[in-house]
Amino acid sequence: MDDLSAPPSKSAVSTFFMRLSQRYQSLLDKSTPHTKARWIAAFVNLGLFLTRIITAQGWYIVTYALGIYHLNLFIAFLTPKIDPSLDLDSADDPDGPELPTRSNEEFRPFIRRLPEFKFWYAITKSTTIALICTFFDVFNVPVFWPILVMYFITLFCITMKRQIKHMIKHRYLPFTHSKPKYHSAEVTIK
Repeated sequence: MDDLSAPPSKSAVSTFFMRLSQRYQSLLDKSTPHTKARWIAAFVNLGLFLTRIITAQGWYIVTYALGIYHLNLFIAFLTPKIDPSLDLDSADDPDGPELPTRSNEEFRPFIRRLPEFKFWYAITKSTTIALICTFFDVFNVPVFWPILVMYFITLFCITMKRQIKHMIKHRYLPFTHSKPKYHSAEVTIK
């Protein structure tokens, strides 16, 4: 006698993929605090990709698409989550709103539009996909690669010039390397 009210049992395939995704997420969670090791692995992955492109002498469209995607990720990484130029509260200020620079102004920490972990994950995933694409001839479209290189350099310079002007105009620094660090005073009890 079949009980129609009982929940259907999961198939072996769905159980396998669920466990695989849990294992994958567990590995991502364990790698989160190891920033330097993650970025070293990402650059090694990118180095493998570039070595494959140089030795195979092809897949320039894949390389160009990967470069454009990485440029877009980098711009999102440098941009604040709340863009001061889009703030509608200060429409009377001709220069637009600025991030606080003095101690008597409101403190707003720099929050990135694309957090560091998501930036690393997207770069690693896209580079791996691009590396896999280099093993299929369908993606090896014949192009004159110097034009792609010049176009990418031009696009990079224009985009970064605009981003640097935005950073100067709104006075924000997306990196913590040269920012002042404040330490709390230790209180000793005797």
